[in-house]
Amino acid sequence: MATLVDTGPLVALIDRSQVAHERCVDALPSLSPPLVTTWPCFTEAMYFLGKGWSKQAPLWNLVESNRLEIHSATTAETRRMHALMEKYQDVPMDLADASLVATAETREMRRVFTLDSHFRAYRANDKEPFKVVP
Repeated sequence: MATLVDTGPLVALIDRSQVAHERCVDALPSLSPPLVTTWPCFTEAMYFLGKGWSKQAPLWNLVESNRLEIHSATTAETRRMHALMEKYQDVPMDLADASLVATAETREMRRVFTLDSHFRAYRANDKEPFKVVP
């Protein structure tokens, strides 16, 4: 079963200085490849990894090795992201989180690899909770 992956674990898996590095590395073997992310999460991870090819190349290598798939949003998913961000404005929900929830709904995925506690509040299709890893 495929797993959605948020920005935090993408950064923590690559950057050994992250507090959650070991926790994310330990969780990885329990997740079936490929992990699935979205362009907003991928972009955010590139930003947090910092400037310079040596910091960004490992993230690209996950894509090139087919261990990470980047899902491209459909027009319907983009509309859903807008609705989700409005609905969860009190949390608040950012674009990266909205993209993962919209993708989860479209691809019928409920497991998300994230360090973000907000995923315990979000609901796919406005009713289904996520299984949060780690």
